[in-house]
Amino acid sequence: MRSTYSVAEAQTNLPRLLREVVDESIAIRRRDKTVAYLISSERMEAIAETLEILANPDAMKTIRAHRAGKLRFFPLSSLDEAR
Repeated sequence: MRSTYSVAEAQTNLPRLLREVVDESIAIRRRDKTVAYLISSERMEAIAETLEILANPDAMKTIRAHRAGKLRFFPLSSLDEAR
């Protein structure tokens, strides 16, 4: 499947594009400028989830600590042993 369509082509082929857009995004262009993207609902949900994590200061602090090697992980089974 092509990944770029003009606005007129996207309008004409929208039902087919909606069925076929799964893993890829489709760019919609007007006069050689991208004006919109068509993406799957799963991809949009993943983007929204990523934005929520990036907006959470505690989550970002934890991610930075992990990347700096300052965070240790333990197996979940160790929680049972602690009881």
